[in-house]
Amino acid sequence: MHGLRAILVLLAVAGAWGRQVSVTLLATTDLHGNLYPIDYYTGEPAERGLAKTATLIEAVRRENANTLLIDCGDTIQGTPLESVYQQYVSRGRLPLGLRFAGQPLRADPMMLAMNRLGYRAMVLGNHEFNFGLANIERARADARFPWLSANTALAPGAQLRPFEPYIVETLDGVKVAVVGLTTPDIPKWEPVEHYRGCRFERIRDALARVLPELERKHRPDLVVLAVHDDVDRRLAQSLHGVDAVVFGHTHRQLAGQQVGEVLLVQPRNWGVSLARLDFLLEDRPAGGWKVLDKRSRLLGVSQKVPAQAEVLRLAQPYHELAERYLATPVAASAAAMDGRLARVADSPLVDAIHLVQMHYAQAEVSFTALFNPRVAVPKGPVTVRQIAALYVYENELYALQGDGRMVKEALENAARFFQSCPDPACSQGPLLKRGIPGFNYDMAEGVEYEIDLTRTEGQRIVNLRYQGQPLRPEQKLRIAVNSYRAGGSGGYKMFRDAKILWRSSRDVRDLIVAYYLERKKLPARASGNWRIVPEAARKLLEQESLGESATIPPR
Repeated sequence: MHGLRAILVLLAVAGAWGRQVSVTLLATTDLHGNLYPIDYYTGEPAERGLAKTATLIEAVRRENANTLLIDCGDTIQGTPLESVYQQYVSRGRLPLGLRFAGQPLRADPMMLAMNRLGYRAMVLGNHEFNFGLANIERARADARFPWLSANTALAPGAQLRPFEPYIVETLDGVKVAVVGLTTPDIPKWEPVEHYRGCRFERIRDALARVLPELERKHRPDLVVLAVHDDVDRRLAQSLHGVDAVVFGHTHRQLAGQQVGEVLLVQPRNWGVSLARLDFLLEDRPAGGWKVLDKRSRLLGVSQKVPAQAEVLRLAQPYHELAERYLATPVAASAAAMDGRLARVADSPLVDAIHLVQMHYAQAEVSFTALFNPRVAVPKGPVTVRQIAALYVYENELYALQGDGRMVKEALENAARFFQSCPDPACSQGPLLKRGIPGFNYDMAEGVEYEIDLTRTEGQRIVNLRYQGQPLRPEQKLRIAVNSYRAGGSGGYKMFRDAKILWRSSRDVRDLIVAYYLERKKLPARASGNWRIVPEAARKLLEQESLGESATIPPR
């Protein structure tokens, strides 16, 4: 009898040790103010946004109560719904003479929605800095969850409260740690007053410091890194004691990739998809839990996924204010224009940006990309919506001290957007180079030039002239670029160390609206200061661009 009792006790203990628990991590990233399922620059419905993602989140929670929801950053900037709040409402005013239809809006819309959905943490992204430190603190105060960044340190007297490096949550006995990490490249993109007092540590260095501390203080059973930066295989292979990495920043997606012991996952930006990571754990005889299995997938929104009514209700007054702002008439256009071919031939739509930049920066030369090839302007009245579609980012405008050599190098860098065609007949394509995004292809105004695609990279800019004469390398020039370019991003290293002569206090999109609100007319035709040669290359690029603009993925 005693022997049977002992066996039963052992079996009971073994059963207890063998208890298994399933834990689910859900993650969004790069939401960029997308709450409503709409493309604000066309006014059309779109399969995106946190209101739709919320439906997917609730469905997973019904399936598994042991679910943790996080976000990987770039949250409070992007759509007009969020930018109107950040730039105007949070500072106690409204744009273009608009008035509040009801009560003033007193909290960040993304934080309201994320509170409602029960987010447990959000990673600090680089675009959180676009509106300055005071806006970061206001949004953080509205959040009922911590903003994480283990590699952002603050100097004494900084205007920000310290960021938590990680959270540790217990789900059905399992300790889950989420470590937040931010891209350290913010000083390349932001004016110093937007991050003054912040120091951004290399991610590897931060992990070498934080992971041992995390193990010593909390002994977590499951460790996940939530990263607002690109994550390569070398970093993943070097990680020890980490079960998974969910990341963002690049606006790409990765359903799941096992690198060594680490599972890598990236959901799509704008709430287009939700990352789901499932972990099966078993308790250990000596205490703690062992990970038996881990897998991931992306849950995409679609027409079949309804938007959650509660999120729409919270966002509605912000959405309505954004729509009123976007519907405000600004100027008139003498002709209908669209951006489908504006990267392969000079376009009045791109010149519309150049005119603004050269005016406010008092520049002799201007560089800009066409950020949105889907942009379309009708003949007749033009609204803020149609103007704003020209410039979908919150970049500021800089005037740099440059020279002819800098202009030539920048144009050669831009020309990498195209493939070479050694045969002047250019009978074979494609000539659009994969891997270089169109928003990194800048065009210049204030100089005349040709892009000769029969030449090799670095030697393509020919007949480069300024004021009718060949541009001398030593010619001093005042050059207008945006803040992203001034930091050297997109391969434009020649701008990185240039002396800053002037910097705008408003973003370029605001300057565009203000410029045409005053002048009332968009340019009717392009200046024709640049072209692609040979002609066969231009024609082939036109064909490719018409197909590309129809299928360009969301960024």
